[in-house]
Amino acid sequence: MKKKPVILSVLAHPDDESFGMGGTLALYAEQGAEVHLVCATRGEVGEMDEKYMQGFDSIADRRESELRCAAGILGLAGVYFLDYRDSGMPGPADNEHPRALFAQPVNEVAENVVCYIRDLKPDIVLTFDPIGGYRHPDHIAIHDATVIAFDRADDPIFAPNAGETYKPRKLYYHTFSRAFLRVSMRLMRLFGQDPTQFGSNKDIDLESLAAVSFPIHAKINIRSVLKKKEAAGRCHASQGGMQMQKGLRGLVSRLFGKADVYMQAYPPVEGKYRAERDLLA
Repeated sequence: MKKKPVILSVLAHPDDESFGMGGTLALYAEQGAEVHLVCATRGEVGEMDEKYMQGFDSIADRRESELRCAAGILGLAGVYFLDYRDSGMPGPADNEHPRALFAQPVNEVAENVVCYIRDLKPDIVLTFDPIGGYRHPDHIAIHDATVIAFDRADDPIFAPNAGETYKPRKLYYHTFSRAFLRVSMRLMRLFGQDPTQFGSNKDIDLESLAAVSFPIHAKINIRSVLKKKEAAGRCHASQGGMQMQKGLRGLVSRLFGKADVYMQAYPPVEGKYRAERDLLA
């Protein structure tokens, strides 16, 4: 009997799986792949409207519940937490919390990630690009740890008690089309908004992100699962999952949200290339 393909996504917070590569995860799960998610934190930093806290003891409980709602819609086979603490964006004291992901030794985090690589034996591993999508410290931290874990998963000296060594076939970084960012900036200016102060906390600088370009080695058509991705996003109501599908954000998403794009980190792509349409190819 042919083994099901296995995909492992390694991300930082509840909602990263839906707002980012949710279409990809839903597509491959629908096609029969076994899709797993390792989430480093429970997104417990920040304030939350009281209406979202009814029935929950903490922000972490609420965020985990939202993630499990989304995971069910996306068709994930498993969700695993590393139990680090959300670090928040750069600057606040949350960065210095002793359990903050951003503050942890990268090799220690990598050892925790490698446990799942060796146990689940994925064909491909997915994570953030080197700047974490929009320079969130936790996104960058889990990117760095995942790269180390991937590189050393077949090294018996690294994390020797973390199971039998194993090497996945491919490592991909989810990234954003720079065309998407440029159009977003133009529309924001047209509507009198500042693209250097994007997001609910106005702490994302789209101009600086658009200046960094990553090669697009894979472009995955997610039209057939857009409704699933949108429904998974709505699970994250406390994080604006409903509002993101409306107004300016919703318009840009409809224009550019029909494909997920990736940089292939391993095996390295050399010379001229044509963007792949299937991560498992």
